[in-house]
Amino acid sequence: MNISLSNTLKVIFISTLISLTNFAHGQNIVSKYINSIINDTSDIQKPQFLIYPTLAYSPETSWEFGLSSLLVYYANQDTTNRLSEINGFTFFTLENQYGLWFDHAIYSDEDKWFLLGRIRFQSFPLFYHGIGNDTPEEYIARVDANQIFIKERILRKIRKDVFLGFETDFQRLSSVNFNPAEEISEPQELPLGSNGSTNLGFGIGLVHDNRHNVLNVRKGFFSELAMLHYNQAWGSTFNFTSIISDTRLYRSIGKHNVFASQLLGQFNSGDVPFNQLALMGGESIMRGYYYGRYRDRNQIAAQVEYRFLPIPFNFTDRIGAAVFAGAGKVFPDMRNFNLDNVVVSGGAGLRFLLFPKKDIYTRLDVAFTAEGTGFYLFIGEAF
Repeated sequence: MNISLSNTLKVIFISTLISLTNFAHGQNIVSKYINSIINDTSDIQKPQFLIYPTLAYSPETSWEFGLSSLLVYYANQDTTNRLSEINGFTFFTLENQYGLWFDHAIYSDEDKWFLLGRIRFQSFPLFYHGIGNDTPEEYIARVDANQIFIKERILRKIRKDVFLGFETDFQRLSSVNFNPAEEISEPQELPLGSNGSTNLGFGIGLVHDNRHNVLNVRKGFFSELAMLHYNQAWGSTFNFTSIISDTRLYRSIGKHNVFASQLLGQFNSGDVPFNQLALMGGESIMRGYYYGRYRDRNQIAAQVEYRFLPIPFNFTDRIGAAVFAGAGKVFPDMRNFNLDNVVVSGGAGLRFLLFPKKDIYTRLDVAFTAEGTGFYLFIGEAF
């Protein structure tokens, strides 16, 4: 069963609030904090900060304990600006694994600058199924490694809703150990980069973005075209080039509903290490598949989602729902691209309106694939 980013069922937020509420009986500070979240008592112009513990379990990690946080705000506390968000997550497990994550989408006043990026520091297992679209369902090796991942886009507005700028990507995989699955008796050929690598890429990005709230887009369009080159001349282990195209369209349907669609393409050339191939799966696109379940030089994937935000119940206006479906494929080169063996996934989810004044939901999605079921619980929509 594929569950979230690491085959894991995340038991967070709602159960945490319930337990905190019981603990906080008579605890004034905690009670006020939980009440401010549930009732959203803040001024819409003011920044909002949320912090909450997480709990998870999976066979490869045993119990995982973490702490998540989310900061949302408008530049200069002006609601005509776009909503910026910074979120963080740190965790450790009983198997001595740990990690620290930060993601952000930051808009300056009047959108003159747009910073979009993520940071990952973690010691965490990867499941390696091989390379290609016809790899076995069961992983052939568990890869223990230390990982550093830093990707940043620094974009300047050149015209209304259009941004151009610099992109950089740094990835380091060290202390790598391939542990063959118990079912694998014969030695397996190790992929490029199996001894670890450090790769630094520089490039340019062109973005069209008229979204106002990146955590819940009601209407808008986002498209990014980026090219990054990694070269030994500036310290990379390998020489390769990556081109990424990501286009998303959102349309309001009636007063409450939203139709969203996404088309993602990633195209690599050169000597690409296994950890920087096009990786399919995860909590955003092709939900239900483990992130990296399928990998190859190139990937094309698409998804659609219909959101009911909220469902107009008589007793509350804070519950919503969604249905979604996706299809994709990884392949070595364009000559080998066809529509045979396309991977598909689909599912549905519930939504809870966490910050009514800022229109931010937390989502619980259940995704179904030919290989199992995935569960995802996050703040903000998948895309």
